[in-house]
Amino acid sequence: MEKSLKKYFPLFALPALICFTLSFLIPMIWGFVLSFCEFTTITDATFVGFDNYVKAFTIDNYFTQAFWFTLGFTIITVITINILAFTLALILTKSVPGTNAFRTVFFMPNLIGGIVLGWIWQVVLNGVLAGFEQTLLSDAKYGFWGLVILMNWQNVGYMMVIYIAAIQNISTDMLEAAAIDGANGKTTLFKIIIPSVMPSITICLFLTMTNGFKLYDQNLALTNGAPNHQTEMLALNIFNTFYSRVGFEGVGQAKAVIFTILVAAIALVQLVATRSKEVEN
Repeated sequence: MEKSLKKYFPLFALPALICFTLSFLIPMIWGFVLSFCEFTTITDATFVGFDNYVKAFTIDNYFTQAFWFTLGFTIITVITINILAFTLALILTKSVPGTNAFRTVFFMPNLIGGIVLGWIWQVVLNGVLAGFEQTLLSDAKYGFWGLVILMNWQNVGYMMVIYIAAIQNISTDMLEAAAIDGANGKTTLFKIIIPSVMPSITICLFLTMTNGFKLYDQNLALTNGAPNHQTEMLALNIFNTFYSRVGFEGVGQAKAVIFTILVAAIALVQLVATRSKEVEN
């Protein structure tokens, strides 16, 4: 019976494969081709070689500036989100009153859309900064840390849930044996808990890193790149190049290809590095 059903597996996979091909694979390949063309619509594309890629780095410094801003933002948020999420997970896997309520409250911000979050935090942070006669748009450092706060508030709860599930799956026999052997809290944390949850750490690092690089809607709503593109992240820069500058569609497409390759390469390095730790442990 089982063998007879196997021949139908490709048929069941066909709808998903068709959707993947039409909505992702073909647009991705076509977008790569268009990055070598000058165009306003896909029907009037003219091949220009690597001109768009050269212009992406030479026509203005906003793309390079956006890259360094995004890189700094991603490094800070990956560290802060994972430390806070892991700390909360450790606390909420103990016998703390109201644990389920706390888990729900911390997770809820992840359910709110990015644009709405941006508007909410714009009001909150501008209200706080008003006392210092500043706004998120008056200085890039306020916009940067505003985005960091927003990103942490939205993502800490989600990563916390992943860490909680991993910690709860650690063998109690292992923890009890460590306690009997006289292991203190620090030893238990670094020798048992962290090595045991490395697969979850890999997942959370990957998610927070890619989310940081791909951030768009929160950036748009909170600062929209102000002042003078100084808080403009890569995704927003690519959007503005493609849709706000007539004749720069090809340059915007080239930036999108560079962005895709960059994020994929960094994500691959991170996955290889953290998975090697899983093997070791």
